[in-house]
Amino acid sequence: MKLFSFKGGVKPDPNKSISTVLPIAQAPLVNRYIVPLHQSVGGTPRPIVKPGDYVLKGQRIGEADGWVSAAVHAPTSGTVVEIGPHIVPHPSGLPTDCVVIEADGRDTWIERKAFDIDNASAEAVREYLRDMGIVGMGGAVFPSHVKLSVPHGKQVEELIINGAECEPFITCDDRLMREQATEVVQGSALFGKLIGAQRVLIGVEDNKPEAIAALQAATAELGSTVEVITVPTIYPTGGAKELIRVLTGKEVPASKRSTDFSVQVFNVATVQSAWRAIQYGEPLISRIVTISGAVGESRNWSVPIGMPIADLIALAQPKPETDGVIMGGPMMGFRVSTNAAPVIKATNSLIVNAPGLFPKKPQELPCIRCGSCATACPQELQPFELYWWSRASKFEQLEKYKLFDCIECGCCDYVCPSHIPLVNYFRFSKSEIQAEQREKQMADAARERFEFREARAEREKREKAERLAKANAARKAAEATVVKPETESGTINAEDGVPDLSTHPTQASTPIAVDEHPVLTAGAKQAAIAAAVERARQKQEQHASKPGKPTL
Repeated sequence: MKLFSFKGGVKPDPNKSISTVLPIAQAPLVNRYIVPLHQSVGGTPRPIVKPGDYVLKGQRIGEADGWVSAAVHAPTSGTVVEIGPHIVPHPSGLPTDCVVIEADGRDTWIERKAFDIDNASAEAVREYLRDMGIVGMGGAVFPSHVKLSVPHGKQVEELIINGAECEPFITCDDRLMREQATEVVQGSALFGKLIGAQRVLIGVEDNKPEAIAALQAATAELGSTVEVITVPTIYPTGGAKELIRVLTGKEVPASKRSTDFSVQVFNVATVQSAWRAIQYGEPLISRIVTISGAVGESRNWSVPIGMPIADLIALAQPKPETDGVIMGGPMMGFRVSTNAAPVIKATNSLIVNAPGLFPKKPQELPCIRCGSCATACPQELQPFELYWWSRASKFEQLEKYKLFDCIECGCCDYVCPSHIPLVNYFRFSKSEIQAEQREKQMADAARERFEFREARAEREKREKAERLAKANAARKAAEATVVKPETESGTINAEDGVPDLSTHPTQASTPIAVDEHPVLTAGAKQAAIAAAVERARQKQEQHASKPGKPTL
């Protein structure tokens, strides 16, 4: 098969052999597990248990929140003792809501059964994988059922299963392919069927001969059409777009998705965990983690999700001079803020750091514009230009130079003769730009709310004026229909005596209240006055006739 290459890349010391000598070991049970609810891209799962509930191993404790989300499950049997914020392994060091389970030591499973995939639709399979918590295990932790949903009108020609594992020190995928090659091949074929791929390719770097041999033997034994392809060892071949380029020659721009070019990519551990979910009814409650660095025994462990990192590191016999733990590899990993944080679905490697494990970073020097960073960049960016604009906080220029195309692989850092931590500058600038965008979105939302409120008030005012105008018009129309005799001051209705002053030349146009009292003629007025005088005279006479009162 013809292979292609991508621009840039570096060849750091792999440091892999020391952790591949021993087979994968099963981590023993611990007293307490801290299971974060949010472990994947998308919505945060909603807890469906409460403190005091007894749960079984594999029981769902967090329900997927929407389509782009994935459920979480109990890693062992025990009692839920807390649901609250705990620090998780993340560059931010911030806490997130977790379900804390006190293990009972029995490790009792839920009832498990195979999923009837032969009689299920593709949509039902995807929903099942969502509820089983299957996500990307290569680091991106994107919900797998979403990636299996091919957009309408698209077709996948090549499904690539990523077994490159290019980051130094990390060997969890290598040992998985060696020991569970059959399940990896079966899971790859399953995903190929679900996505309708014409070809299924497993790409493995040539520094893993044992894994390549195991996969080839498994495909031959199963009679599978899955192809195992050996690719050159160069960092970062394990990047999705880089591996697509190597295997297919297709270049996927940063603004596009791989499915736009009829390609989709999954990690080997992802397809293997999906196969176990289908075949055995096992949700994703554990993963393989490489422990290496300043430890007495470097190896890979099968670790329940939620196990505290401190308990896992203790199994590897850390050396006394250790001063921290790095999650991931030396190129893209980050230092964990506390060893009390739990293992999560994205934890593929833990490097126990100690003085002397890595060369001390020399003092940062001024950029000499040598262009080495641009030569090494696999995204064909200009890191030295991005560096200058980051230093100047010219964020609009950074976006023009495609800052967000940077995958933070660290190749530019690795080759920089001035020892400039370029990736740190880029991460800072990205966070600042994203913060500005969030503020702008909040300001835009506030402005839209204000404008809507003002428009509503204006509309209500206008509608009220229209109602009053209609009422006045209706009243005038009703008054105009009555025949009224003309007088000096206007027209008078002969029947009810209601004056119409709207025609008076000095009368204001503002509507007035209508006086409904009868209008008296001159004779009637005189008669009324005479009657009033007579009543007054009679009252006076009555008053005078009372005893004890003088006569007027």
